[in-house]
Amino acid sequence: MNYFSEMLRLPVVDAAGEKIGVVNDLGIATGEVFPRVTALAFQGPGKTPFMISWRKYVERFDEDGVYLKYPATDIRFSYLQPDEVLLARDIMNKQIVDTQGMKVVRVNDIKLSATGDNQLRLLGAEVGARGLLRAIHPLFERVSVKVAQMLGKPLAEDIIAWSYMDLLERSTKQIKLSVSHKTLSELHPADIADIIEQLDPRLRTQVFAQLDTEQAAEAITELDDDELMTEMLEGLSDREASTMLATMDPDDAAALIEELDYEKAEKLLRLMGVKEEKAIRNLLGYEEDTAGRIMTNQFVALPATATVQDAIDALRGLDEDFESIYYVYTTDVEGALTGVLSMRSLVVAEHTDRLKDLAYRDVVWVAPDLDQELVADEMTKYDLVAIPVCDENRHILGIVTVDDALDVIAEEHAEDLQIAGVSVSENNAGESTHAFSWFAQRQYWVLVWAIAACAIAAIVVTPFESLGHMGEAGAREIVTGQGMMALMPVAIMPVVLLASMRMVSFVKNSYLEYDERDDEPKPYLGFFLKTAFIGIVLAAVVFLCGELIATTLFAEANPWAARALLDCFKGAAAVIVATYASAVIYFFVLFRSDEKDQNISGTSLTFAAVLLSAIAYTVIGSLPLL
Repeated sequence: MNYFSEMLRLPVVDAAGEKIGVVNDLGIATGEVFPRVTALAFQGPGKTPFMISWRKYVERFDEDGVYLKYPATDIRFSYLQPDEVLLARDIMNKQIVDTQGMKVVRVNDIKLSATGDNQLRLLGAEVGARGLLRAIHPLFERVSVKVAQMLGKPLAEDIIAWSYMDLLERSTKQIKLSVSHKTLSELHPADIADIIEQLDPRLRTQVFAQLDTEQAAEAITELDDDELMTEMLEGLSDREASTMLATMDPDDAAALIEELDYEKAEKLLRLMGVKEEKAIRNLLGYEEDTAGRIMTNQFVALPATATVQDAIDALRGLDEDFESIYYVYTTDVEGALTGVLSMRSLVVAEHTDRLKDLAYRDVVWVAPDLDQELVADEMTKYDLVAIPVCDENRHILGIVTVDDALDVIAEEHAEDLQIAGVSVSENNAGESTHAFSWFAQRQYWVLVWAIAACAIAAIVVTPFESLGHMGEAGAREIVTGQGMMALMPVAIMPVVLLASMRMVSFVKNSYLEYDERDDEPKPYLGFFLKTAFIGIVLAAVVFLCGELIATTLFAEANPWAARALLDCFKGAAAVIVATYASAVIYFFVLFRSDEKDQNISGTSLTFAAVLLSAIAYTVIGSLPLL
């Protein structure tokens, strides 16, 4: 027996050979790398629960049962100790943190190992599919493993060692999980944030409570979901939330506070120290998504006449939680920015050298109202890890650091992907392999086509019951002929739908490639003329193809069918022209959504265009056949 699930419900037999109950749990002592089983919990007659010492009373165990050293009358029952946990109650089917893989998993089974003197030790948690299959029945697991091997897809065990497990469902403050255990609080804040995002809502607060104020502040800023950030913050008391915000970098705190309602935000700000409150309020005074909103006021600026030793002394005097220092800026007597020095320049210079003699004078800086995306572009262009934000007199208001620039780039990239109709998860993990998901995201036009085909058939084909006066044979012939004619617009419709999809794709690409300047009007007229011309050219190609097909197939044999087919192609050409002429509307929608800071999916735009084209062509394509 290698798994806990295989021990459950085994009979417990005393020294006299009498069955006194069935196993329903095992207790372990958590202070070892591979914890020993220290207690046996079993259900006695009348479903009465009992617990006894494993070491003291268990003589042996096998697949048939657990056998005790003494008769039932000599057994003394025990209680769970402070450093012990029960496997079924505290670990099985519970969420745990895999501190090696930095993820939250659910325990499906527990792997055990028998050692000398009838001891059992816990090796780790089974979190894979085999644990679930084994829970149904061991035979079901064995059959599934064999089938998987035959298919060339081995179903391997997925075991997490105990030394990499962190319990979430109960307080573990008094439990030492392992002598070499890497606890949750020792993980990187980004890893803690990933774990919190994976947890059930009821467990998030428990995990958050295990972190000290500084760790909690760092972790909450790494969360990707603004609503989750707000939820975690509102789960704290006002005093705790205010203290945590005060320990954050001012720009991170400002970003979080702006997600709260006004009364809550004001209360938290008033509970802070004057210095922290002022710094955050200054940032909140700038417009959203500008350099002023994402800058930090933690920077080092010294008079140009200062020496290298003065700069080193200033750096040594900074608080431990001061924002990472990349540059030292120099100013003139009026406080205006005059130069910048890198850390390397300070390290290699003589302590008596003047900063003005070492500083690079052609400093790149940005205004506080500059769009954050343009700030990131400037930093990328000049390979900067920080860029100063200055007023019109070149007085330094703050700096934008590389981590904030990377966040901006990631945010803008995600927005561009959304406009392009690609989710971030798809971009990271590749195309979805789930058939339904792939169809819904990429091939929904086929469903629109099918529905439109049914609509055309309903319009063109006369119901069979209405032709009863013509006899069954005559009615069948008419319905069959009408059905064949209805196939004409149905067969041509994919051309219209695919053209509308390409139109939206062209709109999205044009929007993403547009280099916007505030002093220039949007190029709506030029874009309309361009797309209208493309639509006319494409429509002409469709019409000429239709005329060629109609002439080749039906001109002599069935002139009416040839004319009907050509009319269907004319209808397709007309819809294509109208679709491309309306492209400027989609272009306008994208710009308006950007101005209002609203996200709009490229997939939704494409679906709207496909649906409108299908409706238009269903009507136009059916008219020649009526």
